[in-house]
Amino acid sequence: MADRSPPHQVQVHQLLRHDPAYKGPQKGPSASKVIAVVTLLPVGGGLLALAGITLVGTLIGLAIATPLFFIFSPVLVPAAFAIGLAMVAFLASGACGLTGVTSLSWVLQYLRQATRAMPEQLDQAKKRMQDMAGYVGQKTKEMGQEIQKKAHEGK
Repeated sequence: MADRSPPHQVQVHQLLRHDPAYKGPQKGPSASKVIAVVTLLPVGGGLLALAGITLVGTLIGLAIATPLFFIFSPVLVPAAFAIGLAMVAFLASGACGLTGVTSLSWVLQYLRQATRAMPEQLDQAKKRMQDMAGYVGQKTKEMGQEIQKKAHEGK
């Protein structure tokens, strides 16, 4: 703890007003800001005017089309409903087809893996069958001898 040095001191220098680098508070915007406003003001105004014209055109089109929608609604509503049902059926058909292809792919991969392991399993099964046949043959022979023994004892 004794070998700690004292904390560092921070010195702050102020610009003196009589310094030639000091320009004082600036008054007004810079030239680049003035140029940006002068160029962007007409562009923004033009875009705003286009937006207004588009809004007015949309309202006029809606005012003209609304009576037509009411007149033709007995035809348009069932047509829209039929188109909606056709789209839903098409999407459902695609989903079922995708599910079927995925299922067939899974089954095919399962069968491929099963046939790879099949020869090993068949060899194991043959060996077990031979062992079992030998065991059954041995037991049959022992039982036959036992039956013969009991038959000789009974005479």
